[in-house]
This record gives sequence, structure tokens and C-alpha cells, in this order.
Amino acid sequence: MHPDLTSAEFHKSTLSGTGNDCVEVATNLPGLVAVRDSKDPSGPTLSFTPAQWRSFIGRVNTDAFDA
Repeated sequence: MHPDLTSAEFHKSTLSGTGNDCVEVATNLPGLVAVRDSKDPSGPTLSFTPAQWRSFIGRVNTDAFDA
């Protein structure tokens, strides 16, 4: 089942600058965080629970994914 994203308000980080090589995130949907590629806004979208998204961002902020 695909989530209804018709009311999703996607935004990209202010740290991403003016380029289009970014991800966009929508956090305005109840119980859902949606993520998409800014170069392909009508393309596939990943969706997470808010807890999953917080966990992912927490790991990013601690450099858990650095090689």
C-alpha cells in the first residue's frame, strides 16, 4: 500500500544550497515522514515512521555512516 502524499509539503535543508542534488522531506503528514529526490519530484518516495526518521537522523548526526 502506498501512502497518500497529496498533502505532503516537501522541503529541503537550508544547508543544501541552491542546487538540485538534494533530498526533500515532508514532515507534515500524521505518522509519516516522506523523502524524495529533488531532481525527480514525481518519482519514487521513501516513507518512514517519525521514530524511524529520528533514529536515522540521530545516526547521521553522530557520523555513524561515515566510511
